[in-house]
Amino acid sequence: MTERRLVLFLDSGDTIIDEGTEIKDERGVVLKACPWPGAPEALRQLREMGFRLCMVADGFIQSFETVYHQLGLYDLFEQRIYSEAVGREKPDAAMFEAALEQMGLDRADCPRILMVGNNLSRDIKGANAMGMHSAFIDQSPRYPRESRDPQAQPEFIIHSLDELIPLAQKLDQQLGDL
Repeated sequence: MTERRLVLFLDSGDTIIDEGTEIKDERGVVLKACPWPGAPEALRQLREMGFRLCMVADGFIQSFETVYHQLGLYDLFEQRIYSEAVGREKPDAAMFEAALEQMGLDRADCPRILMVGNNLSRDIKGANAMGMHSAFIDQSPRYPRESRDPQAQPEFIIHSLDELIPLAQKLDQQLGDL
């Protein structure tokens, strides 16, 4: 397996999981949900290709633990950073700093990280502020697809996680050419 330079940070809701399929309890903890079509296969392929995956998501720990175990996707992620555990939500730098620390990385590694998410004001703005690459996944009708905030402009736009595979390969290759 090729050692990859690029590290992938991924949001969960409406990035991997279709929030429209979520079944929640009275506290708002997700009990069951379905992934977006092709998302599980794309994640598995990225792992098989040697990419390191870290989930960086806002929500309840129990939601992610339950859903990702049910779907058989939990172990694809090397680390999982949840806002409930950190005590902050994206775009707060604490979320990204926790992910860096858990992945054995530091701020100097930010130029070799791609954050993928569906929320311009949280995922993209937070990644951009850290100096990471950012990819906006626009498959959900539940979130704005444009922002007037210059800090929330994505470097890349993809329409599904399938499109992340060639993008990750391209960025990884560019990092190797530096």
